[in-house]
Amino acid sequence: MPIANVFNMAGEKIGEIELSEAIFGIEPNKNVLHDCVKNHLANCRQGTQSALTKGEVSYTTRKPWRQKGTGRARAGYAGSPVWYHGGVAFAPKPRDYSYTLNRKVKRLALKSALSSKAAESDIVVIDGLKMDEIKTKAFKGFLTKLGVEGKALVVTENVDENVVKSARNIEGVTTTTATILSPYMILTSGKMIVDKAALAKIEEVFA
Repeated sequence: MPIANVFNMAGEKIGEIELSEAIFGIEPNKNVLHDCVKNHLANCRQGTQSALTKGEVSYTTRKPWRQKGTGRARAGYAGSPVWYHGGVAFAPKPRDYSYTLNRKVKRLALKSALSSKAAESDIVVIDGLKMDEIKTKAFKGFLTKLGVEGKALVVTENVDENVVKSARNIEGVTTTTATILSPYMILTSGKMIVDKAALAKIEEVFA
């Protein structure tokens, strides 16, 4: 059964905790993880790219010169895609790139991502993750005591304004809640710092 270290807000190790085998101990499915990340990135696309086709460029439709006898290549209209400043052949137009995945696929991807983190010992559990005031320096010091450098994902049970605002100006640190965790968040973070109450919520919701 996977095990994670438990720390307090002073950065001191106070024990260990067993993680759910069904969520943190499965064999990660790389194909499902790839599908889920690809889906997330597609859903993030704005899809606002647009260009003018040969029928939309503002040019006269008059034939530039006669068909034969000039010695130049034949030309039908100035807006031709082969001409400089002409229209774009197969021009991109605004579209919706988003699509959905099956719920079971998304659930398996989340468990695979969590199991991957647990296997690499990148999950740190905090007994009572909270901040008395909004203080970036204090939160940065807390992360330093935990030995966290670079990217980190901080998971709380509910939205904690003090934690969110203390962490949001630290480069590479992202905050989220237990119920909206996504495989993309987990895979793109380094250490995963989870409140003990949030861990119980994850095991309850995603079991």
